[in-house]
Amino acid sequence: MATQKARIRLTALDIKEIDAVCQKIKDIAKETGVSIKGPIPLPTKQMTLGLRKSPCGNGSATYEHWTMRIHKRLIDVYADDRTMRAVMRIKIPDQVTVEIELLK
Repeated sequence: MATQKARIRLTALDIKEIDAVCQKIKDIAKETGVSIKGPIPLPTKQMTLGLRKSPCGNGSATYEHWTMRIHKRLIDVYADDRTMRAVMRIKIPDQVTVEIELLK
């Protein structure tokens, strides 16, 4: 069995969920004995939106500010087929997006 490098990118709105998935991947790598780099926290993207409170436009100009944070993590796993099958069987919440890229 040849090992290859798998780059796993995780994206989520909730930091607790993304950290839980990262911990599961780290546990699988530890059980199978493969080397792992990460999780590397990538910069958090902040999307802000300011909306006027008054729907009709009358009154004072007061605004509500809404913020959405998108958290990202990067994990490099030097894995074989058995490890990758175990990673793909992880229960992942709906809010977490996972991208797996196989590198040479």
